[in-house]
Amino acid sequence: MIIGILNSGGDCPGINAVIEGFVTSAYRRGWRVIGFHDGFEGLLPVAGGRRYEILTPIKTHKIRSVGGTILGTTNTGNFNVRTNKVGRASIDKDVMAKAKKTITALGLQALVVIGGDGSAKTAQLLSEEGLPVISIPKTINNDLCIASDYTFGFQSAVSVVTESIDRIRTTANSHQRMMVIEVMGNLSGWIALHSGISSAADVVLIPEIEFDLNKVVDCIKARKANGQREIIVVVAEGARINGQLVTVRNTENGDERLGGIGNRLARELEELTGIETRYCVLGHTQRGGSPCAFDRILGIRFGVEAVRLIEEKKFGTSIVLEGLNVGTVTIDEAVRKPRLVQPDSQIVQTARDLGIIFGDREPGALNGSRPTAKTTRKSSKSAS
Repeated sequence: MIIGILNSGGDCPGINAVIEGFVTSAYRRGWRVIGFHDGFEGLLPVAGGRRYEILTPIKTHKIRSVGGTILGTTNTGNFNVRTNKVGRASIDKDVMAKAKKTITALGLQALVVIGGDGSAKTAQLLSEEGLPVISIPKTINNDLCIASDYTFGFQSAVSVVTESIDRIRTTANSHQRMMVIEVMGNLSGWIALHSGISSAADVVLIPEIEFDLNKVVDCIKARKANGQREIIVVVAEGARINGQLVTVRNTENGDERLGGIGNRLARELEELTGIETRYCVLGHTQRGGSPCAFDRILGIRFGVEAVRLIEEKKFGTSIVLEGLNVGTVTIDEAVRKPRLVQPDSQIVQTARDLGIIFGDREPGALNGSRPTAKTTRKSSKSAS
Protein backbone atom coordinates (compact mmCIF):
# COMPACT_ATOMS: atom_id res chain seq x y z
CA MET A 1 0.00 0.00 0.00
CA ILE A 2 1.27 3.48 -0.90
CA ILE A 3 0.08 6.42 1.22
CA GLY A 4 0.67 10.15 0.76
CA ILE A 5 1.04 12.69 3.54
CA LEU A 6 1.30 16.48 3.49
CA ASN A 7 0.89 19.44 5.78
CA SER A 8 -0.54 22.78 4.71
CA GLY A 9 -1.12 26.22 6.20
CA GLY A 10 0.94 27.73 9.00
CA ASP A 11 3.55 25.68 10.79
CA CYS A 12 3.25 24.74 14.45
CA PRO A 13 5.05 22.58 17.01
CA GLY A 14 4.09 18.92 16.73
CA ILE A 15 3.74 18.46 12.96
CA ASN A 16 6.94 16.42 12.77
CA ALA A 17 5.68 14.24 15.63
CA VAL A 18 2.62 13.41 13.52
CA ILE A 19 4.82 12.56 10.55
CA GLU A 20 7.11 10.35 12.64
CA GLY A 21 4.22 8.51 14.26
CA PHE A 22 2.52 7.98 10.92
CA VAL A 23 5.61 6.80 9.02
CA THR A 24 6.77 4.47 11.79
CA SER A 25 3.36 2.85 12.16
CA ALA A 26 2.82 2.60 8.39
CA TYR A 27 6.14 0.86 7.77
CA ARG A 28 5.41 -1.68 10.48
CA ARG A 29 2.51 -2.72 8.23
CA GLY A 30 4.71 -2.91 5.15
CA TRP A 31 3.33 0.29 3.59
CA ARG A 32 5.27 2.94 1.65
CA VAL A 33 4.84 6.63 2.48
CA ILE A 34 5.29 9.58 0.12
CA GLY A 35 5.67 13.02 1.69
CA PHE A 36 4.64 16.02 -0.42
CA HIS A 37 6.58 19.26 -0.13
CA ASP A 38 5.07 22.68 0.62
CA GLY A 39 1.52 21.63 1.27
CA PHE A 40 -0.96 20.85 -1.50
CA GLU A 41 1.42 22.51 -3.98
CA GLY A 42 3.44 19.29 -3.82
CA LEU A 43 0.61 17.57 -5.69
CA LEU A 44 1.20 19.74 -8.76
CA PRO A 45 3.82 18.88 -11.40
CA VAL A 46 6.90 21.06 -11.80
CA ALA A 47 9.22 21.29 -14.78
CA GLY A 48 12.31 19.15 -14.44
CA GLY A 49 11.62 17.75 -11.01
CA ARG A 50 9.21 16.55 -8.39
CA ARG A 51 7.85 17.94 -5.14
CA TYR A 52 7.75 14.87 -2.99
CA GLU A 53 10.02 12.30 -1.38
CA ILE A 54 9.85 8.79 0.02
CA LEU A 55 9.64 8.93 3.81
CA THR A 56 11.14 6.10 5.85
CA PRO A 57 11.54 5.45 9.58
CA ILE A 58 15.25 6.24 9.19
CA LYS A 59 14.47 9.70 7.75
CA THR A 60 11.84 10.49 10.36
CA HIS A 61 13.50 8.95 13.42
CA LYS A 62 13.35 11.32 16.43
CA ILE A 63 11.98 14.28 14.46
CA ARG A 64 9.22 14.45 17.08
CA SER A 65 11.38 16.94 19.01
CA VAL A 66 11.99 19.21 16.01
CA GLY A 67 9.81 22.28 15.47
CA GLY A 68 8.31 23.29 12.14
CA THR A 69 7.91 20.63 9.47
CA ILE A 70 10.43 18.63 7.45
CA LEU A 71 8.08 18.75 4.46
CA GLY A 72 7.79 22.52 4.30
CA THR A 73 4.45 24.29 4.11
CA THR A 74 2.57 27.23 2.64
CA ASN A 75 -0.70 29.03 3.26
CA THR A 76 -0.84 30.53 -0.23
CA GLY A 77 -0.78 29.09 -3.74
CA ASN A 78 -3.10 27.31 -6.15
CA PHE A 79 -5.34 25.52 -3.67
CA ASN A 80 -7.09 28.51 -2.13
CA VAL A 81 -10.69 27.57 -1.48
CA ARG A 82 -13.22 29.92 -3.04
CA THR A 83 -16.80 30.26 -1.82
CA ASN A 84 -19.63 31.31 -4.12
CA LYS A 85 -22.72 33.36 -3.27
CA VAL A 86 -24.63 30.35 -1.96
CA GLY A 87 -21.75 29.25 0.27
CA ARG A 88 -20.47 26.45 -1.97
CA ALA A 89 -16.70 25.92 -1.68
CA SER A 90 -14.57 25.05 -4.68
CA ILE A 91 -11.05 24.84 -6.07
CA ASP A 92 -9.99 25.66 -9.62
CA LYS A 93 -10.96 22.70 -11.82
CA ASP A 94 -7.60 22.52 -13.60
CA VAL A 95 -5.75 22.49 -10.27
CA MET A 96 -8.00 19.74 -8.94
CA ALA A 97 -7.50 17.68 -12.12
CA LYS A 98 -3.70 17.97 -11.88
CA ALA A 99 -3.75 16.94 -8.22
CA LYS A 100 -5.90 13.90 -8.98
CA LYS A 101 -3.57 12.97 -11.86
CA THR A 102 -0.55 13.02 -9.52
CA ILE A 103 -2.35 10.91 -6.92
CA THR A 104 -3.34 8.37 -9.57
CA ALA A 105 0.11 8.28 -11.21
CA LEU A 106 1.80 7.56 -7.88
CA GLY A 107 -0.70 4.86 -7.06
CA LEU A 108 -1.73 6.46 -3.78
CA GLN A 109 -4.39 4.55 -1.90
CA ALA A 110 -4.93 7.29 0.67
CA LEU A 111 -3.84 10.84 1.45
CA VAL A 112 -3.31 12.24 4.94
CA VAL A 113 -3.68 16.02 5.28
CA ILE A 114 -2.31 17.86 8.33
CA GLY A 115 -3.63 21.40 8.51
CA GLY A 116 -5.94 24.09 9.81
CA ASP A 117 -9.44 25.04 8.71
CA GLY A 118 -8.46 26.02 5.17
CA SER A 119 -6.51 22.80 4.67
CA ALA A 120 -9.39 20.76 6.08
CA LYS A 121 -11.79 22.42 3.63
CA THR A 122 -9.46 21.48 0.78
CA ALA A 123 -9.29 17.93 2.16
CA GLN A 124 -13.09 17.85 2.22
CA LEU A 125 -13.22 18.89 -1.45
CA LEU A 126 -10.73 16.16 -2.36
CA SER A 127 -12.87 13.69 -0.43
CA GLU A 128 -15.97 14.82 -2.32
CA GLU A 129 -14.06 14.06 -5.54
CA GLY A 130 -13.86 10.45 -4.40
CA LEU A 131 -10.30 10.54 -3.07
CA PRO A 132 -9.59 8.60 0.16
CA VAL A 133 -8.59 11.34 2.60
CA ILE A 134 -7.86 11.52 6.34
CA SER A 135 -7.61 14.97 7.98
CA ILE A 136 -5.49 15.78 11.04
CA PRO A 137 -6.27 19.16 12.68
CA LYS A 138 -3.38 21.52 13.38
CA THR A 139 -3.45 24.93 15.05
CA ILE A 140 -1.81 26.60 18.01
CA ASN A 141 -5.04 28.55 18.57
CA ASN A 142 -6.96 25.42 19.68
CA ASP A 143 -10.05 26.65 17.84
CA LEU A 144 -10.28 24.43 14.78
CA CYS A 145 -12.83 21.80 15.75
CA ILE A 146 -15.48 22.08 18.44
CA ALA A 147 -15.33 18.29 18.85
CA SER A 148 -11.63 18.27 19.80
CA ASP A 149 -10.60 19.33 23.30
CA TYR A 150 -7.03 20.09 22.21
CA THR A 151 -4.99 20.37 19.04
CA PHE A 152 -1.24 19.82 19.08
CA GLY A 153 0.78 23.03 19.11
CA PHE A 154 -1.50 24.77 21.59
CA GLN A 155 0.24 23.69 24.79
CA SER A 156 3.64 24.57 23.30
CA ALA A 157 2.39 28.06 22.44
CA VAL A 158 0.97 28.55 25.94
CA SER A 159 4.30 27.49 27.45
CA VAL A 160 6.21 29.99 25.28
CA VAL A 161 3.82 32.83 26.16
CA THR A 162 3.89 31.99 29.86
CA GLU A 163 7.69 31.98 29.97
CA SER A 164 7.79 35.26 28.05
CA ILE A 165 5.37 36.93 30.47
CA ASP A 166 7.38 35.66 33.43
CA ARG A 167 10.42 37.42 31.97
CA ILE A 168 8.50 40.57 31.08
CA ARG A 169 7.09 40.78 34.59
CA THR A 170 10.52 41.28 36.20
CA THR A 171 11.29 44.35 34.12
CA ALA A 172 7.75 45.69 34.55
CA ASN A 173 8.07 45.36 38.32
CA SER A 174 11.48 47.03 38.37
CA HIS A 175 10.18 50.12 36.54
CA GLN A 176 6.60 50.09 37.90
CA ARG A 177 5.28 49.82 34.36
CA MET A 178 2.24 48.37 32.69
CA MET A 179 3.08 45.80 30.00
CA VAL A 180 0.67 44.83 27.22
CA ILE A 181 1.45 41.45 25.63
CA GLU A 182 -0.22 40.69 22.29
CA VAL A 183 -0.65 36.99 21.50
CA MET A 184 -2.14 35.02 18.63
CA GLY A 185 -5.85 34.26 18.46
CA ASN A 186 -7.90 35.95 15.76
CA LEU A 187 -11.15 34.11 16.47
CA SER A 188 -10.51 32.66 19.89
CA GLY A 189 -8.76 33.62 23.10
CA TRP A 190 -7.51 30.22 24.23
CA ILE A 191 -3.82 31.19 24.23
CA ALA A 192 -4.48 34.48 26.00
CA LEU A 193 -6.75 32.84 28.58
CA HIS A 194 -4.51 29.89 29.45
CA SER A 195 -1.28 31.89 29.48
CA GLY A 196 -2.98 34.66 31.45
CA ILE A 197 -3.99 32.22 34.17
CA SER A 198 -0.61 30.47 34.27
CA SER A 199 1.35 33.74 34.43
CA ALA A 200 -0.94 35.53 36.92
CA ALA A 201 -1.90 38.29 34.48
CA ASP A 202 -4.04 41.17 35.72
CA VAL A 203 -6.06 41.63 32.53
CA VAL A 204 -6.99 39.15 29.78
CA LEU A 205 -8.81 40.46 26.71
CA ILE A 206 -10.21 37.95 24.23
CA PRO A 207 -12.49 38.02 21.15
CA GLU A 208 -15.29 36.11 22.88
CA ILE A 209 -15.81 38.63 25.70
CA GLU A 210 -16.57 42.19 24.64
CA PHE A 211 -14.71 44.58 26.89
CA ASP A 212 -15.27 48.16 27.94
CA LEU A 213 -11.98 50.06 27.93
CA ASN A 214 -13.18 52.35 30.72
CA LYS A 215 -13.88 49.34 32.95
CA VAL A 216 -10.39 48.01 32.25
CA VAL A 217 -8.94 51.39 33.18
CA ASP A 218 -10.95 51.57 36.42
CA CYS A 219 -9.75 48.10 37.46
CA ILE A 220 -6.12 48.94 36.70
CA LYS A 221 -6.33 52.18 38.68
CA ALA A 222 -7.79 50.27 41.62
CA ARG A 223 -4.85 47.86 41.62
CA LYS A 224 -2.29 50.62 41.45
CA ALA A 225 -4.06 52.39 44.31
CA ASN A 226 -3.60 49.21 46.35
CA GLY A 227 0.16 49.42 45.87
CA GLN A 228 0.73 46.99 42.99
CA ARG A 229 3.95 47.86 41.18
CA GLU A 230 3.41 46.24 37.78
CA ILE A 231 0.36 45.55 35.63
CA ILE A 232 0.29 42.70 33.09
CA VAL A 233 -2.26 42.83 30.26
CA VAL A 234 -2.58 39.89 27.85
CA VAL A 235 -4.59 40.58 24.70
CA ALA A 236 -5.49 38.26 21.82
CA GLU A 237 -4.96 39.78 18.38
CA GLY A 238 -8.67 39.32 17.59
CA ALA A 239 -9.95 41.23 20.63
CA ARG A 240 -11.92 44.33 19.71
CA ILE A 241 -11.47 47.88 20.97
CA ASN A 242 -14.91 49.48 21.11
CA GLY A 243 -16.19 46.64 18.96
CA GLN A 244 -13.64 47.20 16.18
CA LEU A 245 -10.90 44.83 14.99
CA VAL A 246 -7.41 46.23 14.53
CA THR A 247 -6.30 45.23 11.03
CA VAL A 248 -2.79 45.63 9.70
CA ARG A 249 -3.58 44.82 6.06
CA ASN A 250 -5.30 42.32 3.81
CA THR A 251 -3.41 39.18 2.75
CA GLU A 252 -3.04 38.07 -0.85
CA ASN A 253 -5.88 35.62 -0.16
CA GLY A 254 -8.15 38.55 0.61
CA ASP A 255 -8.33 37.76 4.32
CA GLU A 256 -7.72 40.36 6.99
CA ARG A 257 -4.37 40.11 8.75
CA LEU A 258 -4.89 41.12 12.34
CA GLY A 259 -2.26 42.86 14.41
CA GLY A 260 -1.50 46.09 16.15
CA ILE A 261 -3.99 45.87 18.99
CA GLY A 262 -1.13 45.62 21.49
CA ASN A 263 0.37 48.89 20.30
CA ARG A 264 -2.95 50.73 20.19
CA LEU A 265 -4.12 49.36 23.54
CA ALA A 266 -0.84 50.33 25.21
CA ARG A 267 -1.13 53.91 23.94
CA GLU A 268 -4.72 54.30 25.09
CA LEU A 269 -4.15 52.68 28.49
CA GLU A 270 -1.14 54.90 29.16
CA GLU A 271 -3.14 57.99 28.25
CA LEU A 272 -6.13 57.00 30.39
CA THR A 273 -4.25 55.70 33.45
CA GLY A 274 -1.12 57.84 33.49
CA ILE A 275 0.96 54.67 33.97
CA GLU A 276 4.09 54.29 31.84
CA THR A 277 3.22 51.48 29.44
CA ARG A 278 5.11 49.28 26.99
CA TYR A 279 3.85 46.61 24.64
CA CYS A 280 5.31 43.38 23.30
CA VAL A 281 4.07 41.37 20.30
CA LEU A 282 5.19 37.77 20.75
CA GLY A 283 4.26 36.91 17.17
CA HIS A 284 5.84 33.87 15.56
CA THR A 285 7.80 32.87 18.65
CA GLN A 286 4.53 31.18 19.65
CA ARG A 287 4.70 28.92 16.58
CA GLY A 288 8.41 28.23 16.53
CA GLY A 289 10.74 25.94 18.43
CA SER A 290 10.50 22.43 19.79
CA PRO A 291 7.10 21.09 20.85
CA CYS A 292 6.45 20.41 24.52
CA ALA A 293 6.04 16.82 25.74
CA PHE A 294 2.23 17.02 25.55
CA ASP A 295 2.27 18.07 21.90
CA ARG A 296 4.88 15.46 20.96
CA ILE A 297 2.74 12.70 22.43
CA LEU A 298 -0.50 14.05 20.95
CA GLY A 299 1.10 14.44 17.52
CA ILE A 300 2.42 10.88 17.58
CA ARG A 301 -1.00 9.58 18.67
CA PHE A 302 -2.72 11.42 15.82
CA GLY A 303 -0.21 10.05 13.30
CA VAL A 304 -0.63 6.47 14.50
CA GLU A 305 -4.43 6.83 14.55
CA ALA A 306 -4.37 7.97 10.91
CA VAL A 307 -2.75 4.65 9.97
CA ARG A 308 -5.46 2.73 11.81
CA LEU A 309 -8.20 4.71 10.06
CA ILE A 310 -6.68 3.95 6.66
CA GLU A 311 -6.45 0.29 7.61
CA GLU A 312 -10.15 0.35 8.51
CA LYS A 313 -10.99 2.40 5.38
CA LYS A 314 -12.63 5.15 7.43
CA PHE A 315 -12.00 7.92 4.92
CA GLY A 316 -13.46 11.41 4.94
CA THR A 317 -12.80 11.66 8.67
CA SER A 318 -10.88 14.04 10.91
CA ILE A 319 -9.02 12.98 14.03
CA VAL A 320 -9.93 14.68 17.32
CA LEU A 321 -9.06 14.43 21.00
CA GLU A 322 -12.10 13.73 23.18
CA GLY A 323 -11.09 13.89 26.81
CA LEU A 324 -8.14 11.50 27.05
CA ASN A 325 -9.06 9.46 23.99
CA VAL A 326 -8.41 9.95 20.29
CA GLY A 327 -11.60 9.82 18.23
CA THR A 328 -12.97 10.89 14.86
CA VAL A 329 -15.61 13.10 13.28
CA THR A 330 -16.35 13.73 9.62
CA ILE A 331 -14.18 16.38 7.98
CA ASP A 332 -17.33 18.40 7.39
CA GLU A 333 -18.09 18.37 11.12
CA ALA A 334 -14.52 19.38 11.90
CA VAL A 335 -14.72 22.62 9.91
CA ARG A 336 -18.39 23.44 10.46
CA LYS A 337 -18.01 25.29 13.75
CA PRO A 338 -14.87 26.64 15.48
CA ARG A 339 -14.08 25.89 19.10
CA LEU A 340 -14.38 29.18 20.98
CA VAL A 341 -14.02 30.18 24.62
CA GLN A 342 -17.44 30.19 26.27
CA PRO A 343 -17.80 33.29 28.50
CA ASP A 344 -19.71 31.29 31.14
CA SER A 345 -17.33 28.31 31.10
CA GLN A 346 -15.62 26.94 34.18
CA ILE A 347 -12.15 28.06 33.10
CA VAL A 348 -13.33 31.66 32.63
CA GLN A 349 -14.94 31.48 36.06
CA THR A 350 -11.64 30.20 37.47
CA ALA A 351 -9.87 33.21 35.98
CA ARG A 352 -12.46 35.58 37.44
CA ASP A 353 -12.14 33.95 40.87
CA LEU A 354 -8.40 34.60 40.66
CA GLY A 355 -9.13 38.28 40.08
CA ILE A 356 -8.32 38.38 36.37
CA ILE A 357 -10.05 41.27 34.61
CA PHE A 358 -11.89 40.69 31.31
CA GLY A 359 -13.08 44.27 31.00
CA ASP A 360 -16.78 43.45 31.09
CA ARG A 361 -17.43 44.22 34.77
CA GLU A 362 -16.83 47.00 37.24
CA PRO A 363 -13.86 46.73 39.62
CA GLY A 364 -14.73 44.65 42.66
CA ALA A 365 -17.84 43.16 41.01
CA LEU A 366 -18.80 39.69 42.16
CA ASN A 367 -18.00 36.95 39.69
CA GLY A 368 -21.48 35.49 39.66
CA SER A 369 -22.69 31.97 40.20
CA ARG A 370 -20.39 29.01 39.84
CA PRO A 371 -20.95 26.89 36.69
CA THR A 372 -22.53 23.54 37.31
CA ALA A 373 -20.09 20.69 36.75
CA LYS A 374 -21.13 17.65 34.71
CA THR A 375 -20.49 15.46 37.72
CA THR A 376 -20.79 16.40 41.37
CA ARG A 377 -19.10 14.86 44.35
CA LYS A 378 -21.25 13.22 46.97
CA SER A 379 -21.07 15.10 50.24
CA SER A 380 -19.75 13.12 53.18
CA LYS A 381 -21.10 13.54 56.68
CA SER A 382 -18.78 14.65 59.44
CA ALA A 383 -17.57 11.91 61.76
CA SER A 384 -18.17 14.06 64.80
